[in-house]
Amino acid sequence: MARHLITSALPYINGIKHLGNMVGSMLPADVYSRYLRQRGHDVLYICATDEHGTPAELAAKEQGLPVAEFCAQAHDAQKAVYDGFALAFDYFGRSSSPENREITQHFARKLNENGFIEERAIRQVYSPADGRFLPDRYVEGTCPHCGYDKARGDQCENCTRVLDPTDLINPRSAISGSTDLEVRETKHLFLLQSKLQHEVEAWVARHEADWPQLASSIARKWLNEGLHDRAITRDLDWGVPVPADTWPELAAEGKVFYVWFDAPIEYIGATKEWADQDPENRDWKSWWYEADDTVRYTEFMAKDNVPFHTVMFPATELGVREPWKKVDYVKAFNWLTYYGGKFSTSQKRGVFTDQALDILPADYWRYFLIANAPESDDSSFTWEHFTATVNKDLADTLGNFVNRVLSFSKKRFGEEAPAGGEPGEAEARLGEQIAELLAEYESQMEALQFRKAAAALRALWSAGNSYLEEKAPWLEIKTDKEAAALTLRTAMNLIHLYAVVSEPFIPATAKTMREAFSLAGDTAAWVSRDEAKALASVPAGTPFTVPPVLFAKLTDEDLETYKERFGGEEG
Repeated sequence: MARHLITSALPYINGIKHLGNMVGSMLPADVYSRYLRQRGHDVLYICATDEHGTPAELAAKEQGLPVAEFCAQAHDAQKAVYDGFALAFDYFGRSSSPENREITQHFARKLNENGFIEERAIRQVYSPADGRFLPDRYVEGTCPHCGYDKARGDQCENCTRVLDPTDLINPRSAISGSTDLEVRETKHLFLLQSKLQHEVEAWVARHEADWPQLASSIARKWLNEGLHDRAITRDLDWGVPVPADTWPELAAEGKVFYVWFDAPIEYIGATKEWADQDPENRDWKSWWYEADDTVRYTEFMAKDNVPFHTVMFPATELGVREPWKKVDYVKAFNWLTYYGGKFSTSQKRGVFTDQALDILPADYWRYFLIANAPESDDSSFTWEHFTATVNKDLADTLGNFVNRVLSFSKKRFGEEAPAGGEPGEAEARLGEQIAELLAEYESQMEALQFRKAAAALRALWSAGNSYLEEKAPWLEIKTDKEAAALTLRTAMNLIHLYAVVSEPFIPATAKTMREAFSLAGDTAAWVSRDEAKALASVPAGTPFTVPPVLFAKLTDEDLETYKERFGGEEG
């Protein structure tokens, strides 16, 4: 089986993430990782908190904490939420780790040796009120392209255009709010992306046909506009320091690397963190170095992260002139909106992941988000849509099926799967249908088409309900007890199949369904086509229990409560 390296965009350290962040990177990466593991592949799913840069310093300042202490606490708080969502990272690291510092500095030295880093004097915004040069994100103002009045000095989060602080209209300090800003000269390191343009173009050309249109179009747009040399150092107290053995003057001035230089390198750094926990049994380099023919690397991210991962980081990897693994497939997502308006961490608009878990268990959110993933276009979260999806798909189609089958069988046949007669024409048709639907589900999962995969999974659940309605064991039992027993045992086999194949989407519920049956040695990782057709994994005589209600139906009162708490108006 193949070796799959999977990374999701690093969640930034300054606060708990909202549902849009979850569905745009970490959750689909987890679903895909779980699926691949079930199919027998060797999978390494790596993520980490992105801890450097100006927002970390600003957030720490706001809380009155040293930035290192703030980041350590915020990392643990985020990790607790991701554990609550059952994200099965192989390792969840920190970009402030010694491993990332070591590898980032190695990359910088190699780029310098190869002529792709240059020290330049530039004119930079200085704030007399703050007594310091202001890094790009410390400058806020109005975007000259779209008019958004809260644009940052590195990028406008509204139109995603890359900016320089001097581009902003009516700029102000993000620290003090002072508009008394000056432009003074200082020195920084620049990554000479212009010298790597043709290499990056050739690399993108070899891959873009396989990527989603969203990813390839964003990469191509950046390349068509031309790669510009980019400053990769900042005037901050927190970050990967410029190595003194290579740039002593800048190191003495306290320069650190730009967060978008070191953050992608943390994918490698976090893998080394993982390996350093068990160095005798884990080899981090086999995943990253000279691994083009042995590892398939898939990245998950929202569209605002795409240019950095399809252009800037590949340029960095190409420039070091070493055989580091580059991404094979970029799964990019559009935005999940909240009633048509943007989710926003800074403006606290929308539902945040910790709040979501306070309301309902993770599987409710996991299923809804993946079933409505913003793949081909933006998608909107509304409480009405969420409530309807939970009630129809989870409570009625899946949960009610499980409860009806097991409760009725227990009532009429006791606490063991009944035997019944031999499967007939209806069971044969059902087996063929389940095998076909399972093949469709597998196909969509392997193509990373998550909404279509969710639709196929939903169709599998619906097939069980259709079979149950057709056979009507509550009527069969009045005239043919053996026929009713066969129907219920077949339905129990469907429940077990659902438990296995639903695990990537709803792992806690899948575990509950599977544990309803006392099957000795039940280690099935997946269901083959022949097993799907036979529906015989739960033999007669298997003890079972009726689990608690899998999914509670949400009421109109629940809906109104959610809307009152979080708002429910068009953005």
